[in-house]
Amino acid sequence: MFTRTESFGQFIRFYPGVSLLTAVCIVLFIITSLPISLGRDLYTLLSGVNLFIAEGEYWRLVTPIFLHIGFSHLLFNSFSLIIIGPGLENILGTFRFSLLFILSGTLANVLTFFAEPLMYAHVGASGSIYGLFGCFAYIIFFRKDLISQQNSQVILALIIIGVVMSFFQSSINITGHIGGLIMGFALSRLFLVNR
Repeated sequence: MFTRTESFGQFIRFYPGVSLLTAVCIVLFIITSLPISLGRDLYTLLSGVNLFIAEGEYWRLVTPIFLHIGFSHLLFNSFSLIIIGPGLENILGTFRFSLLFILSGTLANVLTFFAEPLMYAHVGASGSIYGLFGCFAYIIFFRKDLISQQNSQVILALIIIGVVMSFFQSSINITGHIGGLIMGFALSRLFLVNR
């Protein structure tokens, strides 16, 4: 489930949801990193800032999912998506997988809006990644027929390590991480109908 043996072209064909979501994050990172006003303006326009959300800029609940604060942030989230995403995209199908990714991140940002101060700013796909982990947790506990025992153990270890590390790293949106995990878990029953 987590070993990638496909060529680049095969990966894109087999996992279009993972590929597109990763590509959007990379393209936006490149554009917003350019030392021109377009990049800075786009980053400012799309980032999650609770004050602006409170003033009615509700797109900021969705768009921060696709922005990253630095190369290491982008690399970690993209790597996580490429490693854990394909197995879940196989189970859910491309549309449900992509929708779960976006909804988990959006709902994590909604929780961040209500839990954090108005001046709080946030970007990144971590809430969405944790939403995927939440879906895997649901599968492990309630749909064991969809995952092997060995893969269940790997996923549980990754979830535990990820949650623990969230509390020990500075500048981490803990609300987004935990919120994404909970939202992914909560949405899974609906997303796994007929699977």
